[in-house]
Amino acid sequence: MGNNQSNPAGRVPLDCKSPVPSDIDIAQTVKPIHIDQIANALGLRKDEYSAHGPEKAKVGLECRERLKDSEDGYYVVVGGITPTPLGEGKSTTTVGLSQALGAHLGKKVLTCIRQPSQGPTFGIKGGAAGGGYSQVVPMEDFNLHMTGDIHAITAANNLLAAAIDTRIFHEATQKDENLFNRLCPADKQGVRKFEKVMFKRLKKLGIEKTNPDDLTPEEKVKWARLDFENVTWRRVVDVNDRFLRKITVGQNDTEKGMTRETGFDITVASEIMAVLALATSLQDLRDRLGAMVVGTSKAGEPITADDLGIGGALTVMMKDALEPTLMQTLEGTPVLVHAGPFANIAHGNSSIVADQVGVKLVGKGGFVVTEAGFGSDIGLEKFCNIKCRKSGMKPDCAVIVATVRALKMHGGGPPVVAGKQLDHAYTNENLDLLKAGVCNLQRHVKNTCNYGIPVVVAVNRFATDTEAEINLVREAAKEAGATDAVLCEHHAFGGKGAVELGKAVETACQSNNPENFKFLYPLENTVKEKIETIAKEVYGAAGVEYAPLAEEKIELYTKQGFADLPICMAKTQYSFSHEADKKGAPSGFILPIRDVRASVGAGFLFPLVGDMPTIPGLPTLPAYYRIDIDMETGKVQGLS
Repeated sequence: MGNNQSNPAGRVPLDCKSPVPSDIDIAQTVKPIHIDQIANALGLRKDEYSAHGPEKAKVGLECRERLKDSEDGYYVVVGGITPTPLGEGKSTTTVGLSQALGAHLGKKVLTCIRQPSQGPTFGIKGGAAGGGYSQVVPMEDFNLHMTGDIHAITAANNLLAAAIDTRIFHEATQKDENLFNRLCPADKQGVRKFEKVMFKRLKKLGIEKTNPDDLTPEEKVKWARLDFENVTWRRVVDVNDRFLRKITVGQNDTEKGMTRETGFDITVASEIMAVLALATSLQDLRDRLGAMVVGTSKAGEPITADDLGIGGALTVMMKDALEPTLMQTLEGTPVLVHAGPFANIAHGNSSIVADQVGVKLVGKGGFVVTEAGFGSDIGLEKFCNIKCRKSGMKPDCAVIVATVRALKMHGGGPPVVAGKQLDHAYTNENLDLLKAGVCNLQRHVKNTCNYGIPVVVAVNRFATDTEAEINLVREAAKEAGATDAVLCEHHAFGGKGAVELGKAVETACQSNNPENFKFLYPLENTVKEKIETIAKEVYGAAGVEYAPLAEEKIELYTKQGFADLPICMAKTQYSFSHEADKKGAPSGFILPIRDVRASVGAGFLFPLVGDMPTIPGLPTLPAYYRIDIDMETGKVQGLS
């Protein structure tokens, strides 16, 4: 396929205003191109996508098979420095870079990003469509329900949770023979049969019989009773509800006193979300969903979704969600939106299948631009060590997004708090504060270079940033090993404001040797060795301290055969360390691991670093105060 990306017919150049209007006001001034035109310009055939209205479409994976022998385009990942609570414009840069490459530099480009959770959309951070004149549109659809993938994950996750508690209840209230007979009821002719999914548990137990009546009494009990010792699976909801972090279920009289403590996570932290992002096919999705470990038996064996007989049903609920959603930027360049795991409590990257489809659709000389969540110590580390390890793909360039504001904070500036006015230190030139804070950027650059990826730094400019401040950041980035550091103004000017970034990224991609890419650790290392490698080489820790529960879990997962999985650290995004108020580039600290959990279906272990909640809370003044609907026009107001 060619690498020229002409703007789809009908696109009107952006009319950029100063000061920049609100994100939603900008988005609502642009009428999106019909999705058929976007798909056609991208090279999709009509039978390879299904429209969801005129502005969105689900893309089938058949196109990947059709293009399997074509050359891949360049693969670019966008990460960032350690952010302030306001964010430093990483999503905006991902979109702005794509608009620059496609609408201004004539390259074939595709943006691959995550679907945002409604937690931050209605909480503090807002949506994730980008901002200013670099956005995905329609931003209301993007930030809210889109094509329902997150809702499908919520439903599937909670069906599994219901199945677990129900199975525990039935095992506790029925004798062995009754339990077996109800799991394998006789038909009108008195014949019993196993359902298809039941053979998975039989095989796991080493029972080769196919007729339920041929099982010995001992085999029947072994097969029918899962004998939960503990349950690790939690329910989820896609809002920031801190009061669901710890709950008690089973309190109604009908549950016969079978109460237990559990809790909720936010939906994007569900293992099913991670499975969706890392699955490479429908069969792979099915296998991963069935392999999810939901608890441990009294004999110390892992209990899976397939042991509960629910793997197939979960796949049915998730099959449409496996297809990425095609949308567009303000300047008409195509976007694939797929999956949405948080980077601080999950692996923080969009899906493998979207990237695989993308590099084939853009072809040789084209660009796929994808985003890794939060700072490079979190999302980009997991992009390299988890996502790329699974996909086999190698990035050609990494973009690290930085701002003067965040680096001043890392230099000792006053706290940056969402909803509060910035201190004058951030709105006036202060080179001493900035010099003290560039250590954060430099560590992110050095860490990323260690993977063998060329690094380009994008310096997002705010109106109050001075030339001296911008130049200081650029020089510090190059000193740390970046191939280039570029001033970016895509928030104010769309793709035009990121043209120099696009050129720098193209140069980096052309000079890259994919064979230089390497992982941080081999999977053969012990669980502790892998954790400690990340802690010391990425975070700057002197060592790691394990709570008794973490020690117990590591021993259990090693015994169960899961020690060769990669590591997905659950850690605050606001510091290299476990303490959010430790800014800059802290070192010499001891990293505390309070627990380790297993996402066996997704394919990783995730240690919980310090006090890391898996469902956020709401602030005093949540974003929902600003959100409403205009009753005359029907337009959404206040979404960001």
